[in-house]
This record gives sequence, structure tokens and C-alpha cells, in this order.
Amino acid sequence: MRTKNWAALGAAALLALTLAGCGGSGGSTETADDSGSGTASEPIGKDTIAPVTMSANELQGARVELVVGQVLNINTDSLAVDSYTGEVADPEIAEFTPGRVGDSAEFNPGVTALSPGSTEVTMTNEQGGIQPLTFTVEVTARD
Repeated sequence: MRTKNWAALGAAALLALTLAGCGGSGGSTETADDSGSGTASEPIGKDTIAPVTMSANELQGARVELVVGQVLNINTDSLAVDSYTGEVADPEIAEFTPGRVGDSAEFNPGVTALSPGSTEVTMTNEQGGIQPLTFTVEVTARD
């Protein structure tokens, strides 16, 4: 009988240790600070910049404000995501990325802000009969 009690107690202790090892850090998000000399409690993804999403129909003549590293995600509505091409007047300020269709997903075209400044973007659609879209991208430095 004592052997069964010791076996049950050992199994319970092993289970407790296993579950404790699988647990997180109790919600702490401690990371090394920029100086590398300690830790600071900061949220995960603090450097993440949310994209700006706009419909292609909203872009004609628009002024889009982005910060360096931010992306303009362009919703092509009912047109194919890979039907647009784009040209950026100053490629040092922004970069156009064409849309594409992958095996299991579609990726919208977009514009990535590279450095502070202002540039014009022109998008044309290969399906024809659609007026080219011209808009301005204003890029500011990140804080």
C-alpha cells in the first residue's frame, strides 16, 4: 500500500514540475533595453508599424502620409491584385511592390516608405480602360 502512495505522490510531483516548465513567465515581457545593460518591461512588437490600407479607388489625387518603414496596402477591389504596375518618381523615398497570387493566398500591391520626403506614385492597370492612378506619398521619420 505504501508503494502505491509513494508512486502517486511521485507522479503528482512530476506532473506539477512538467506543467510549471510549460508555463510562461507570468505575463512579463522583459526584454533587454537598447543599452544592453538591463531589462525593461515593454510590450512585444513595440517597433511594429501598422500598415495603412486604402482602396485603389480612394487613391486618385490623394496624399498618403506614412512613416519610414510603414507600408501602404492597396486594396484592388474587384480587379486582380496582380493587374497593377506602379512607378515611383523618387525610388529613394518609396518603393512599389506589385500584387501577386500565391499558392494559397493573394497579396495586394503596396508602397513601402523608405526615407523622409515626398514622391509621386503612378499605378496603371494592364486590363486597360482604367485611368492611371496618381497619388502623393509623404514620408516622415520615425520617432
